[in-house]
Amino acid sequence: MVDAHATAHSRRIAAEDGVIAALGIRVDRAEPGYAAVRMTVRRDMVNGAGVTHGGMVFALADTAIALASNDTAEAALVAGADVVFLASSAEGDELVAIAEVRAVSGRTGVYDARVEKCGRVIAEIRGRVRRPRESP
Repeated sequence: MVDAHATAHSRRIAAEDGVIAALGIRVDRAEPGYAAVRMTVRRDMVNGAGVTHGGMVFALADTAIALASNDTAEAALVAGADVVFLASSAEGDELVAIAEVRAVSGRTGVYDARVEKCGRVIAEIRGRVRRPRESP
């Protein structure tokens, strides 16, 4: 991760996250309350219908939310999310997920993320983030 705006904590998370590495997710930007990440859909990421598995789309959005919400040394974990799939993608497509903070109250935050293909939104995600009293 080379984003100059990233916090030390989000840089560490990205560097140590095996899912980011396994899925080939690249971090464009990670700063307090905002993150943008991208991933090229591989053959092993599509389902039997030839479209990107919904779990892959969600994993990309979840990564963006995690980076946007982890702006302090206290871990923030996605505690729940609602996903709306609007269009499909396929092998070879580059997907971009952008997450932004909407509200934070105490240890709970709400983040919206969108996943785009060629500038067109293919999924919208609202994530609820919780900062546990004890980090995992």
